[in-house]
Amino acid sequence: MKDLGNVHGGKTSDGDSSSTSRSLIRMLKLKQAHAWHRLAVLYGPVVLHWCRRAGLQQADADDVVQEVFRTVAQKVSDFRHESPGDTFRGWLWTITRNKLGDFIRRQRATTQPVGGTDGQLQMASLSGDEATLETVGQDDFGELYRRALELIRIEFKPATWDSFWRVVVDERSPTDVASELGVSVNAVYVAKSRVLSRLREELGDL
Repeated sequence: MKDLGNVHGGKTSDGDSSSTSRSLIRMLKLKQAHAWHRLAVLYGPVVLHWCRRAGLQQADADDVVQEVFRTVAQKVSDFRHESPGDTFRGWLWTITRNKLGDFIRRQRATTQPVGGTDGQLQMASLSGDEATLETVGQDDFGELYRRALELIRIEFKPATWDSFWRVVVDERSPTDVASELGVSVNAVYVAKSRVLSRLREELGDL
């Protein structure tokens, strides 16, 4: 799936990713229910991964995930994208890091901290610097794209999706795909561009 890497911060034939609509963020700010569902599908597993990486057990991690998204619901109107570094993913990580800190402090006040010394060391490793964020984020990026593709697939005709999938995911040549599907090479390129454009719109610079 090498071409999918170009969706994040790259270009396709129909425009620059910096002009993405960030429609998901707008829908979240309008409190549209389907936007919250999409956010949970896309980023719920990412936040859970961060929590588990910090040493939390599954049940505790699930609780922190709920706290994170509760805070997102309360604060999303405050999110601003004013510079290239202002990503929603970075903002989400900051909220998650803060909630993890709250959880650890509660544990220290009542019992042995979650995970004992190991857990504290894991929390220290998640100090929130940019390198840590990018490492954790990259671990889940492939799955993030996969979930986004599942969400948008129903928006395309089978022929369009097949063209995109064979060229981008299966890494077939557009000429071979066009021959197999009985369409023009240009139609294959258009199909690829349409799906990648929609994927970029879904994810943008989240």
